[in-house]
Amino acid sequence: MLKLSEREWLVLGVLWDSGGAALGELTQALHEETGWNRNTVLTYLTRMEAKGLVAIEKAGYPRRYRAALSREDCRAQARDSFLRQVYRGSTGDLVAAFLKEKPISPEERAALRRLLDEMEV
Repeated sequence: MLKLSEREWLVLGVLWDSGGAALGELTQALHEETGWNRNTVLTYLTRMEAKGLVAIEKAGYPRRYRAALSREDCRAQARDSFLRQVYRGSTGDLVAAFLKEKPISPEERAALRRLLDEMEV
């Protein structure tokens, strides 16, 4: 099961948003939030490539880096892991907990009701 650190989410976020980038572009995009220099970004990219998270296009210069997994695939795996670990797989308990802690707007409530109605077979 894939487990991403907060920093890995940041790196992948830049790659997803940009569609891929060179090391300098990534360093610049990440620097303000992280303070990372070029070597730190390169270290993350190398480790993330070994984990299958980042693909390096080695043809041409500068090398380009891109996310090896889609944003939705990573989100789905993170949701599934969270649901299993924290709520023992109970989607209803998860949704109820969120709704108790943060109310939703009437529009969101209507959309949720539509979704639930569509799911009934």
